[in-house]
Amino acid sequence: MIAPAIPEDEGARLSALRDLRILDTPAEDRFDLLTRLASRVFKVPIALVSLVDENRQWFKSCVGLDVPETSREVSFCGHAILQDGVFVIEDALLDDRFRDNPLVVGSPGIRFYAGRPLRVEGRKIGTLCLIDTEPRKRSDLDLSVLDDLARLTERELCALSQSQVDELTGVANRRGFIRLATQGISMSRRKKANSALVYFDLNGFKLINDTFGHKEGDRALKDFARIVYSSVREGDILGRLGGDEFILWINEASGALIEGLLRRITENVEAHNARSGAGYGLSFSHGAEIIAFDDPSAFSDLVEQVDRKMYDKKRQKPASPGPHGPRA
Repeated sequence: MIAPAIPEDEGARLSALRDLRILDTPAEDRFDLLTRLASRVFKVPIALVSLVDENRQWFKSCVGLDVPETSREVSFCGHAILQDGVFVIEDALLDDRFRDNPLVVGSPGIRFYAGRPLRVEGRKIGTLCLIDTEPRKRSDLDLSVLDDLARLTERELCALSQSQVDELTGVANRRGFIRLATQGISMSRRKKANSALVYFDLNGFKLINDTFGHKEGDRALKDFARIVYSSVREGDILGRLGGDEFILWINEASGALIEGLLRRITENVEAHNARSGAGYGLSFSHGAEIIAFDDPSAFSDLVEQVDRKMYDKKRQKPASPGPHGPRA
């Protein structure tokens, strides 16, 4: 067996994949429809929307396969994303790269594979692929149809991303955050790991708008989102709920971790204020809540709790923007 090579643009490719915020999310009809259609059109038992991250290929949609992911090292899709067009293996037992591959000699017993790379932002993040347990000839396939289905899959990936991203700040919007954080909390419960929510509200945002104009208010929101996003870890999720309110879900959280994170955000806000020259300073109020892995509370109740904590603090410590801005 020969493991797939690493693409030259691996860093940018993984960044495009992460920006979709799609890994480990539940199945969706929009993708299942396409794999069912591919399976029927090409008369294959297995059709997948496969996304290739650092160490695995994860299936956003799969027909005919019971596992949610496999190792990237043994994946056919890892080879497919190295190609520009459709990658076809007519008989895996006759190919030195795959003849002793565990997916060939064991379950599901792959003999035929055809995968068309899926591109997002010009980067090949995975494939729409067809798998058969019997050898097949490339000429049996109408590759233009596979290409059309892959294009539809790419459009759905882009639409999914756009519908979950706040256009102004580039972080998750309300819908996207609820979807991703709910999934994250479910995963934390399975791993028996605590997580946390932190609710942010910009102090004096209305005064920024009234004094400096709405364009400058938009700039303040974008700057704050960028500062928070750059201060958190890769697995944490930042969302804008609307207006000047943001919310952060923290994976594997502890009180000490939250305290350090808030200190880092405050320091980065102050550094921004010192160099911005905007005529006002950013500052924020916040509320934080640890979510125990065995806490059965509904997500909406958890958000309400942390929202209430934030407003309690905000009432206790009023603030308004100034030349350098108040401390957070």
